[in-house]
Amino acid sequence: MAAALPGPLVERFFASDPLAERVRAAPRIIVVGAGKAGPGMAAGLEASLADRLDRISGSINVPEGLSANLARIRLHAARPMGVNEPTEAGVAGTDAMLAQLGAAQPNDVAICLLSGGGSALLPAPVLGISLADKLAVTRLLHRSGATIDEMNCVRKHLSRVKGGRMAEGFRGSLLLTLVISDVVGDPLDVIASGPTAPDPSTYSDAMNVLEKYGLAGRVPASVLIHFQSGKDGAIPETPKILPASVVRRIIGSSRLSLDAAAHEASTRGYTVVDLGSFIEGETQQVAVAIAGIVRSIQHDRRPSAAPVCLLMGGETTVTLGDNPGKGGRNQEFVLAILAKLGTAGMLGVAIISGGTDGEDGPTNAAGAIADATTLQRAASLDLTPETFLRRHDAYSFFDAVGGLIRCGLSGTNVMDVRVVLVT
Repeated sequence: MAAALPGPLVERFFASDPLAERVRAAPRIIVVGAGKAGPGMAAGLEASLADRLDRISGSINVPEGLSANLARIRLHAARPMGVNEPTEAGVAGTDAMLAQLGAAQPNDVAICLLSGGGSALLPAPVLGISLADKLAVTRLLHRSGATIDEMNCVRKHLSRVKGGRMAEGFRGSLLLTLVISDVVGDPLDVIASGPTAPDPSTYSDAMNVLEKYGLAGRVPASVLIHFQSGKDGAIPETPKILPASVVRRIIGSSRLSLDAAAHEASTRGYTVVDLGSFIEGETQQVAVAIAGIVRSIQHDRRPSAAPVCLLMGGETTVTLGDNPGKGGRNQEFVLAILAKLGTAGMLGVAIISGGTDGEDGPTNAAGAIADATTLQRAASLDLTPETFLRRHDAYSFFDAVGGLIRCGLSGTNVMDVRVVLVT
């Protein structure tokens, strides 16, 4: 977690990137953005420009409950903690940013600070689409197991700010976006739905996503009308090219956290098997595959003999059925491994899986941690992992037996990190 703290990452950028001098030379520096790492990024920015604070103004949208000791940048509470959905407060904050960018003078510089959670924190529905309509579409996509790329494709075509539209109204000399990535592969057009990045997707792509999941007949009629108007060319597409004055830099990602974890595990005597930061797919299926690697280490000493530390990053999905229980993809991952390995298979094994932002699904937990004693406690309470897994109710299981990670918002977000120790 420490490797992905946003303040030091921003300060490192300003200490090494040539663009820093262009920022310092500007008569006015407008700051906008959104994300769970926003307070730390803003603090790092003010620390880097401590001798230019009188030139800085602006605000960024963040979840409620986050704070920082800032002199010039305002933190706008855009949604409640633990509810990763857009709100009218978020719309008001986004409209204020668009007004600030639209009023920029030719020599002004703007800095956009983006991090995980930015999509929900930057709502600005297009004319004719209510926030309730957009929220209904997002919920349907989430319940259907749509990927983050698919969800953002749809959201970008319902927004006045996403898909590069935030950058369209800026007339200053430089719009610099600093990004802490929470998306597999770090695609700039997907992170926070790419408000300052060209958008390769189209209205037709957005409609195809709805049809893929059988949602075309379930979304609000206003959404279908808007998408059809876009397909017919009656309304403009998202920008496919942006000016050279719009620049983006990724300053943090999952790779930093995985490398730090690998170093720590190595110093403790583990052979590290780093599976990378591109782990995607249905959570339970991914868990079954990882359980297979654990069994291979135990029985065949492949890919290595114990003690082994399996590391992986990424972001899986959970396709919910009717009347699901409570949980998140990280809690479900740990529960699925428990169900697959059983008490005997868990001997000498410990698992932790958590969202680096401190949130996992619509719960107050970041994820879960478990070992063989977890199953022993479950048995004493006559609880079986399979029963809770079938109804996607991992939170209730770990709440009963112990194992929920409740740490609150961390102030950063570089996807999920999973560690499996086999001794």
